[in-house]
Amino acid sequence: MMASSFPVQATTARHPVRLVARVVGAVFLLVGVFGFVPGVTSDYHSMMFAGHHSQAKLVGLFQVSVLHNVVHLLFGITGLLLARSVAGARAYLVGGGAIYLVLWLYGLAVGSDSAANFVPLNTADNWLHLALGIGMLGLGLVLVRRTAD
Repeated sequence: MMASSFPVQATTARHPVRLVARVVGAVFLLVGVFGFVPGVTSDYHSMMFAGHHSQAKLVGLFQVSVLHNVVHLLFGITGLLLARSVAGARAYLVGGGAIYLVLWLYGLAVGSDSAANFVPLNTADNWLHLALGIGMLGLGLVLVRRTAD
């Protein structure tokens, strides 16, 4: 009985959804760190804690603030922690994908100059959030289903 459970554990240890969640979590962690690096983040001197007045842009494209960078760091750490199990990795990708789709809708509904734009978000962020939402949700669903078949 013990020998038959070993291959199952070895399979779940290398499950593709866990690998993808680890990669996504690591990328978010790096993005959060790079958001605090002058040069990688343009107009770094104008970075604010929160709000749309921050003119700092990660790679000159994505508007960031201290809060935005901290959220990326926390989201990355969460991904790395949840990737320790198949269920956690799937929950991270599916849940994170859903969060990013909601964030995309929020970014569309709230103007970039609105006081409600506290993260801050710009057009480039909105398109990235759409892609992340679809990609993470899709990978979380497909990778688990595909390996179960």
